Amino acid sequence: MQEPKITEDLIASHGLKPDEYDRILEIIGREPTFTELGIFSAMWNEHCSYKSSKIHLKKLPTTGPQVICGPGENAGVVDIGDGQAVVFKMESHNHPSYIEPYQGAATGVGGILRDVFTMGARPIASMNALSFGEPDHPKTRQLVHGVIEGIGGYGNAFGVPCAGGEVRFDPAYNGNCLVNAFAAGLADADKIFYSAASGVGMPVVYLGAKTGRDGVGGATMASAEFDDTIEEKRPTVQVGDPFTEKRLMEATLELMQTGAVISIQDMGAAGLTCSAVEMGDKGGLGVKLNLNDVPVREENMTAYEMMLSESQERMLMVLKPELEAEAKAVFDKWDLDFAIVGETIAEDRFLIEHNGEVKADLPLSKLASEAPEYDRPWVPTPAAGPLGDIPTIDPIDGLKALLASPNYSAKQWVYEQYDTMVMADSARTPGLGAGIMRVHGTDKSLAFTSDVTPRYVKANPVEGGKQAVAEAYRNLTAVGAKPLATTDNLNFGNPEKPEIMGQFVGALDGIGQACAALDMPIVSGNVSLYNETDGAAILPTPTIGAVGLIDHPDDIIGGDVREGHVALLVGDCGGHLGQSALLAEVFGRTDGDAPHVDLEAEKRNGDFIRENRHLINACTDLSDGGLALAAFELAETADVGVWIDASEMGSFFGEDQARYLVACSFDKAEALMIEAGKAGVPIVSVGKFSGDTVWMGNSSAPLSELRDIYRSTFADTFA
Repeated sequence: MQEPKITEDLIASHGLKPDEYDRILEIIGREPTFTELGIFSAMWNEHCSYKSSKIHLKKLPTTGPQVICGPGENAGVVDIGDGQAVVFKMESHNHPSYIEPYQGAATGVGGILRDVFTMGARPIASMNALSFGEPDHPKTRQLVHGVIEGIGGYGNAFGVPCAGGEVRFDPAYNGNCLVNAFAAGLADADKIFYSAASGVGMPVVYLGAKTGRDGVGGATMASAEFDDTIEEKRPTVQVGDPFTEKRLMEATLELMQTGAVISIQDMGAAGLTCSAVEMGDKGGLGVKLNLNDVPVREENMTAYEMMLSESQERMLMVLKPELEAEAKAVFDKWDLDFAIVGETIAEDRFLIEHNGEVKADLPLSKLASEAPEYDRPWVPTPAAGPLGDIPTIDPIDGLKALLASPNYSAKQWVYEQYDTMVMADSARTPGLGAGIMRVHGTDKSLAFTSDVTPRYVKANPVEGGKQAVAEAYRNLTAVGAKPLATTDNLNFGNPEKPEIMGQFVGALDGIGQACAALDMPIVSGNVSLYNETDGAAILPTPTIGAVGLIDHPDDIIGGDVREGHVALLVGDCGGHLGQSALLAEVFGRTDGDAPHVDLEAEKRNGDFIRENRHLINACTDLSDGGLALAAFELAETADVGVWIDASEMGSFFGEDQARYLVACSFDKAEALMIEAGKAGVPIVSVGKFSGDTVWMGNSSAPLSELRDIYRSTFADTFA
């Protein structure tokens, strides 16, 4: 087949700028072949190279005594004691999900699961953080249904429980939804598998499903803005098969027991190209591939298509040659392909042969560790203007407005489509706060949460970045978990715009400060840029996924609210209403500054909650909707009324940080207030749980009426 001529249009269609193409010419000293152009395009795009973000990501705290493996591998690894480790990561599948919602979301789940079991861990939990446009936008309903069905269809069939997540709506996502997928697994701390190849002349083995044309160019597509050609990009979305992935996981974990694996890498973005290059580069080796040995499911596939296909359920491994027979027997048993497609070589070369011809011969290290790295111009986000006057509103009417919004109504219509109980270790399922999974066969549990408030980040990237980490810290603390570490999914617009890059730099500054202060290092993550359509960017959305450890079932703070329990508010109250949920949902406004995050107060108050968990029957952090929404959610979950003694609107709906709402008996409340005094922690009684009515100051409504609004809004909007 005649390869296309390299033209300026072809170069541009591969996402390469003229100066980057000039750099390619300088590196190889000649015009690239079509396949080589595709390989450079895949390895040098934002999705694979992090060329616009790498310089700033290096500033994040990534180490700690609990960290076994930080960023750079398929997933992060954190010690949880007793020779065990939790392996986790969050990754985006935004662009594919907007183009083809079901398969885009499904393959996002599949890809993140592979990242985890590639490290030798059996997945035990998933989460997802979803951002959609306005509920009445003509495309939103289709996206919501497609994405949620795709997540459920893949995750349920694979057999991993959903521990939690979040769903938000804002006009800024009308042209570019966000689908961030999280997975966590358990492994023996001394049996983690890495991707760096070692040894010259070692077989490179292709594992899993066959290669097709689906997903060709997917990584490049994910590194570009959308425009009116979006429908033409549909073929770049992969197609997933969760049952094949389940077999691939079992085969991979069984293979790891044979001792045959030298290194192993998931075939994700850029498929065979990225997996081979990363394994070789990390090991300081070259790789030679013969594409005639690659298992394919379509006829007449070209070298370009095979190298850039993002067909799902595939892995690449470097194998100990003496154990080839044992390794192959495992994959034969699971009815999966096992093919030696190349070998490691001493030279710094990426050599691709097909049908007896050399299709690519490139210096391998130049493709990965020496990809372009940009310090793009950026400008700080201007300080937010003052908060204008806010009309007075009846607090019950304000609460009803929040409950009637898809942003703050109950999301059971979503998570009831996910299997939350498979594997039988779910101790707390989605619905309120962090999810909890028992560590099978031990007394330990792991807590999981996903958090960010994009309107804060837009108004004040530094404080918004801090707040995303702080809220994750509080959500883990509120169930009694000691926060361990975080993963991030940094979703932003076009980094070539200085104001967008300024959002990114500011948010990372805040995230880094909070991770350091709260001892929650970043151990893995993903950057998703160019989330724009026709020049309109999403809200900056740096999602934080966090994991915490609970040593014993008795340490879990449940939701055991009972008649007569006292409502205690832990933390300072300043009545901050800038960028608040009340402002957005009731008045359609997004003015004022984001709330300030006092990291010392966050640490102090969080430590206080965990150290006194034996005095606490139920706990939730205060975030969106302030005290009013937090009190209602605790009351609704327990089916008991609540009275909140306050008068100011800021007292009900203020979104000051470092705060928790606690429910406990009168005797425990007295003891807790004494302990708070010793610890220098602000605490005040704000009311009582009793009856069947919700009272906010002198205003009231039956709990049943508010529950009906809360429980029906989402389904009424999207079912």
